[in-house]
Amino acid sequence: MSPRPPVTFRTIEISDPRFEKEGLRHVTVKSPALGQRADLSVYVCEGAHHARRVPLVILLHGVYGSHWAWALKGGAHRTAARLCAAGTIPPMVLAMPSDGLWGDGSGYLSHRTQDFERWIMDEVPAAARLAAPCLSADAPVCIAGLSMGGFGALRLAAKHPGHFLAASGHSSATHLEQLRDYVEEPLATFTALEEDRSVLDTFLRQKHPFPRIRFDCGTEDPLLEFNRSLHRGLETAGIPHLYEEFAGGHEWPYWEKHLEQTLLFFAAAL
Repeated sequence: MSPRPPVTFRTIEISDPRFEKEGLRHVTVKSPALGQRADLSVYVCEGAHHARRVPLVILLHGVYGSHWAWALKGGAHRTAARLCAAGTIPPMVLAMPSDGLWGDGSGYLSHRTQDFERWIMDEVPAAARLAAPCLSADAPVCIAGLSMGGFGALRLAAKHPGHFLAASGHSSATHLEQLRDYVEEPLATFTALEEDRSVLDTFLRQKHPFPRIRFDCGTEDPLLEFNRSLHRGLETAGIPHLYEEFAGGHEWPYWEKHLEQTLLFFAAAL
């Protein structure tokens, strides 16, 4: 993993273990990248405190969501606990951040006055290490997301290939333009650079080896054809990846079910 700049938080609040439920820890930091407080939920798999080089898995939510969505709408911590107990994935730490809570969704992009990309890339891993001391500074990092979070995960993995071991997207938006029907804010107000608007274009610009990449989409999902197009574009460019389709739509039951494929994919990459 390529080194990132050190992060110092002016303030950090971590939930009291006496009141945490199902091992979910909640963290609020004063984010330098955002100039405001920001939240993440953290889950540490059983055995991680005694394991060596525990991996960090960052899960990005979609529009309208926040740091609690992956756990309290998708049961991500339960899926990780079940797979870890079965020995099919190693002990790992899940970090589930808010996207920064801009508008209906920040796109995990660098805006004019707030850098939501840097929040995810630099500050979320730093905050996760403070909440889960079993994470080392050189811990392998994997990233995944759903819908807008899939856009963020795949784009960030393509833009910063040396930072991630693997990346996965579920029902991903593949271009910023696809958020138009989901967000109230005009897309022009996202102030994203043109080169950051397309997942495929981000892959095609990069000359360095990529992390392991997978993504999937439901056969009843309105974003299906966009995912198929991304798959064809990556194939044409000779960029290795795994693409899968399953029955289902753009909905939490689909994401809850298929997060398992992502965690198994990450375990294989480790």
